[in-house]
Amino acid sequence: MLHTALRMIRIFHDLTQKQLAEKLGISKSHISEIESGKKTPSLELLNQYSKAFDIPVSSIMFFSESLNKDVKTEQVRTFVSSKILALLNFIAERSERSYAEE
Repeated sequence: MLHTALRMIRIFHDLTQKQLAEKLGISKSHISEIESGKKTPSLELLNQYSKAFDIPVSSIMFFSESLNKDVKTEQVRTFVSSKILALLNFIAERSERSYAEE
């Protein structure tokens, strides 16, 4: 569910597909195709996402794999919510470290 993880990360950063496309130097339609699962991003593009959001590629992949877990339907909301919370905590910690380094 890499496409879902990338969409969630973009939404968390309050960016439209168009804004992200400009930031990554690709078309909005390419972002749309990735987020819908029609296309898979290249490793180079994942590196661009990583830099744009200041999140290691490995964390993006871990988040994506976490969304792939086989959970029962009634557990999906709780499971995804806990993973989103973990992602948000990770991003907050990275932001705090970035500000402390300035």
